[in-house]
Amino acid sequence: MTQTPNPETNILGKFTSVLGLLGAALFFAGWIYRWSYFYFFQLELNTLDLPAQSFLIVPLQIFLGDGWTICKTAIAFFITAIAIQATLWLIKIISETVVSASQLLLSRIISATQYKRSWTAKQLKSLAEFGFGQLRSVEFLRSLVNEIVIVSWVLIVIFWLARWQGIADARRDAGQNSTLPVVALITPEEKFAVGRKLDDIFTDPSLKGYRIIGDRGLFDDLRGREDNDISNLKEPRVWRLLLERGGWIYLFRALPPNAKPNELPSVLAIQESDKGHIIIRSPEVSKN
Repeated sequence: MTQTPNPETNILGKFTSVLGLLGAALFFAGWIYRWSYFYFFQLELNTLDLPAQSFLIVPLQIFLGDGWTICKTAIAFFITAIAIQATLWLIKIISETVVSASQLLLSRIISATQYKRSWTAKQLKSLAEFGFGQLRSVEFLRSLVNEIVIVSWVLIVIFWLARWQGIADARRDAGQNSTLPVVALITPEEKFAVGRKLDDIFTDPSLKGYRIIGDRGLFDDLRGREDNDISNLKEPRVWRLLLERGGWIYLFRALPPNAKPNELPSVLAIQESDKGHIIIRSPEVSKN
């Protein structure tokens, strides 16, 4: 006695499948967004040890961040739907052409070997009959190809939307309209080679006992410019907090208003001190 499938069970199964696919797509979008965002600051995402659940929240900003983002997302997926239909139509035309040509060739082989009894003729006939049987599975392969095409187009669109939004947000946060906080980091000087002395900001700390490997110019460009200075409106100097993660504090100097499109900020990674430190955050630069 056969049991009829429960409609509620089928609906629940489909709903669970959709949720699984949606979760995978959101995680993919969140990972690409953060990869492109931190790549702009020359940081490797895998070294930051960000919580996995946070990647599911980021896509809300990618697709629903503001009115223009919603319109851009709608336009992108509308174009994607058209591209999917065009691709499936093209695949159908090509597959039908190939199948027709194959059937014609196999029919001719079978007709030519119908009354021949040689070993070669028998093998060709057997191969042709086997080919006819294999052509029956074209419909199954076509449905599989259709699913691959749909998933591929959706992933491509999600990739580029997340990448563009990640770079756009990183460029915004690196400039004068940043949403990242202005920072004041106060830490003991024993293990800190840069920074201004609180009691004498005009004196550079001693570099005795420190070593350097790499570009000395990067250090010289930083030394003496560790504090904020907004007196020059064309090239203000503002330090912002990028991230605190894994025992490291990432700071960067915001790009000036006249920064070139390909200019990237230099990031300063500071290991948290065992003796403690103070971080003061502010949405704006102090007026003093």
